[in-house]
Amino acid sequence: MIEKIFPLRRVRSFVRRDGRMTDGQKDALVKVWPKFQLSLEDGLIDPPTPTVLEIGFGSGYSLVEMAKGHPTTHFIGIETYRPGIGSLMMEVEREQLNNVRVYYADAVEVLENGLPLESLDVVQIFFPDPWPKRRHHKRRLIQPRFVELVVSRLKVGGTLHLATDWEHYAEEMMKVLSVANGLQNLAGVGEFSNRSTQRPVVTKFEKRGQVSGRPIRELQFKKTSPPLSNMGGERV
Repeated sequence: MIEKIFPLRRVRSFVRRDGRMTDGQKDALVKVWPKFQLSLEDGLIDPPTPTVLEIGFGSGYSLVEMAKGHPTTHFIGIETYRPGIGSLMMEVEREQLNNVRVYYADAVEVLENGLPLESLDVVQIFFPDPWPKRRHHKRRLIQPRFVELVVSRLKVGGTLHLATDWEHYAEEMMKVLSVANGLQNLAGVGEFSNRSTQRPVVTKFEKRGQVSGRPIRELQFKKTSPPLSNMGGERV
C-alpha cells in the first residue's frame, strides 16, 4: 500500500464540499445515482476496456459530453462535491447514458483500494485545486507519490492527461511527470500539449483562467513500461 512505501504526510485528492443543492440535484442523487454509484465497499472492480478515469469532474458537463461522444468507452468519475454529482446524474438521465459510473470518495483511496493495477486506459485531471499560496503547495495533488500511484493503475500505452490555468502549477506538473518512471511526454521533452479534443467543454475553471489572462496548459504523457513497485491493487 502507498502509506507503507511513503510513511510521510498522506496526499488527499480533495476536501469534501457538500454545499447547497437544488431540488433537481437532490432528486437525482436519490433516484438516479444508486444506478451509477461505485463504492469502496465493493473492493477491487474489474473495469471493461476501454475505461477513462476522471478525477474531480466538478459539475460533470465535460464528462457527460465525453460519454455522449464515445458511447463504447466506459467512464469512471471521482468527486467529493455532492451537488456536482447531482448535476452529473441529472445530465446522465437526460441523455440516457449508461457508460458513466461515479465514486463519492477520495481519489487516493479509490486508486489504492478500488482499481486494479494496469486497469485504466486514460486518467484525466482537469484544473485541480492549484493551492496558489506557497505555504499550501504541499496540498497540491500532483506530487511524485500520487503520480506513481496513478501510473501503476494505467495500462502500458495508457495516457495521463492534465490541464491547469496556473503557470507555476503547470511547471511543477511538468517537472513531476518528466521524471516519473515509465512516462513519455507526447508533445516532446519539456513541451506542453495543444488543447485536446478530448476536452469538449470549456469548464468554469477554464473560463476563469481565460478571463484572468492565464494561459491554459495541458500535459499528455503516455505510459511506456510497467511500474517498478507494486503499490497495491492486485490484477483481477
